Amino acid sequence: MTGLMPLTATTNTTDPHAAYRELQDRYGVVAPVELEPGIPAWLVMGHHEICQVVRNEQLFSRDPNNWRLFSEGIVAPDSGLGPMMFPRDNAYFSDGDKHRRLRGPLDDGLESLDEHRMARFIRAMCVDLIREVETQGKADLVADYAAVVPMLTVAGFFGLGPEQGHELRAALIALFSSAENSQAEAYNLERILTGVMNARRKVPADDLTTAFLRHPNLRDDFEIQQSIVLMISAGYETTTTWIAQTLRLMLTDPRFAGRLRGGRLGIDDALDEVLWRDPPMANMPARYALVDCELGGAHIQRGDALVMGFLAANNDPRVHTDDPWLEVGNRSHLSWSAGPHACPAQRPGRMITRIAVDTALHRLHDVTLAIPAEEIVLMPSPWTRCPASLPVRFTPPVPHA
Repeated sequence: MTGLMPLTATTNTTDPHAAYRELQDRYGVVAPVELEPGIPAWLVMGHHEICQVVRNEQLFSRDPNNWRLFSEGIVAPDSGLGPMMFPRDNAYFSDGDKHRRLRGPLDDGLESLDEHRMARFIRAMCVDLIREVETQGKADLVADYAAVVPMLTVAGFFGLGPEQGHELRAALIALFSSAENSQAEAYNLERILTGVMNARRKVPADDLTTAFLRHPNLRDDFEIQQSIVLMISAGYETTTTWIAQTLRLMLTDPRFAGRLRGGRLGIDDALDEVLWRDPPMANMPARYALVDCELGGAHIQRGDALVMGFLAANNDPRVHTDDPWLEVGNRSHLSWSAGPHACPAQRPGRMITRIAVDTALHRLHDVTLAIPAEEIVLMPSPWTRCPASLPVRFTPPVPHA
């Protein structure tokens, strides 16, 4: 297939729905796209079709060893797609019994978190971060806030301090960009985690690194490391994007901001609206067809890669009504995916995002965007649509006499 739309055309744009419509008008709800030059895949944009794929491991595998272009060496070993689409020994890239075995430590680790202690930690951190900038009357709500809160929280789960958390953030930005340096930064991420694993082996602590080291489901250091990579990378990127997109809407959409500040839209309802409108993962890699099949009118060949277009599927008219009252509380969006690989961290992810948004809402007074809304730049990525920067101005607090 030649002349395909690059997948980045659906993410690095102010109007992703125009790109999705163009694809659907030409091909239907399952369309060929280009992941990088010469590397095609299918983009699944229908809600029903995505559910078909993610709930059927017998037809669609999460294991990249089933990706024909990878197994035949057509995808370059140093491809920027590597960190998101090359095989790793963690739950994300496995199916069946292996997936259940590797997912167990994630589920157990998340279940063990003390949510009350976690909430206090997040709230105190959010207040401290706002205090660091509030006297200046200006800030970048991504670099100074939205990107810092989830990283320090998730890093803290594993016993990593602030300095290591910032180092992890730099690695993860490159990883999710699928750019040329993504593989090198993935190795840097693994180096940091190997260091904390070695430290916890000598001196155990009350953290998830120690819990993973002791978990009977994880058979060797590589599985332990890759499970931590999965939990940190997924927790950081998706939560950062969710916070940043919520703050972006608050600053650029008067209707959304008015309903939120006026109390007509609760924080959780606002967060759900963002999940519908601009989910943390716009396009989720990937499933690989185990047989030749038909999906949404497209003829899929064994070994083809399929990317889940969550943003497009959330706009599918088949899951919406014309009655705004029936839409309140509608959580049939696919922002968490579905099936065996549905996100296991929905509760902590929502908690982090809710506290971060609520704190900014109540502590930043008269906050306005410092640039025109159309000048907001997105982080380069075929998968996410996170604002790279949200420069704002606000009224500094009056100093106490």
